[in-house]
Amino acid sequence: MRVLAIEKRVQIIQLLVEGNSMRSIERIVGCSINTVTKLLRDVGAACAAYHEANVRNIKAQNVQCDEIWSFCYTKAMNVNNALAAPDGAGDTWTWTAIDADSKLIVSYLVGDRDAEYATEFMQDVASRLSHRVQLTTDGHKAYLKAVDTAFGYQVDYAKLVKVYGEPMGKGSDHRYSSADFVRAEKIAVTGSPRVEKVSTSHVERQNLTMRMHMCRFTRLTNGFSKKIENHYNAVALHFMYYNFAKIHKTLRATPAMEAGICEHVLSIEEIARLVPEPVALKRGSYEPRQISN
Repeated sequence: MRVLAIEKRVQIIQLLVEGNSMRSIERIVGCSINTVTKLLRDVGAACAAYHEANVRNIKAQNVQCDEIWSFCYTKAMNVNNALAAPDGAGDTWTWTAIDADSKLIVSYLVGDRDAEYATEFMQDVASRLSHRVQLTTDGHKAYLKAVDTAFGYQVDYAKLVKVYGEPMGKGSDHRYSSADFVRAEKIAVTGSPRVEKVSTSHVERQNLTMRMHMCRFTRLTNGFSKKIENHYNAVALHFMYYNFAKIHKTLRATPAMEAGICEHVLSIEEIARLVPEPVALKRGSYEPRQISN
């Protein structure tokens, strides 16, 4: 069995986190698509485990939450007519919670945009915080019960509801133009949220970062995920890189350093080495299987 050199693994991961497609990485690095897929799977699982263990006891003051749309294999409206659609095909939402001060992604979850996922997401957010915070979400109704279930009265929670008019432009311009912003309504829900801190600007900016660093989220391309497992792993790798390895231009440190959960900038090699080193076997050798009684 050939073991991929650490230099190659670092190169592939660097290209992945900078938004290159897996086929383009295959051409640039000179390896098979299966090699890229396996590395993404292994490092994605390792990054998810690292986040689970290390992003804890976050001393945040203001947390913003949002959800971003993408799809796997095909859009939801086309799943019934799709040829051999795999499990997980259709619309896919990524829930994110960001500390507005340190810019740390406190929690993320990939799934549907329903009450069940909202509750699971909010419970995970609450479990990672060290004390009471001010929380802001958009007007998605699923947040109301989810926040109440996860936090009870131990949160200062407000909704920011944005009202839009008709998209600007005419003809083909109408399709690609953003809707006209009308107003934003700040609605206190639980506790005593400070009005001036009610915002979703930072988490919405993070949505743009995701679309720029993962071609799976880029609109109107064929770079979307074909398998939901690859989508999970790409998201896990992105947030590992964003939290621990990418220096934020405003902070001049990584979000993890700013949040006080990491003392240095993680290198891509350190991320690559989160995956246990495979053991190469000599040609013709084998490992005996353990047979249980």
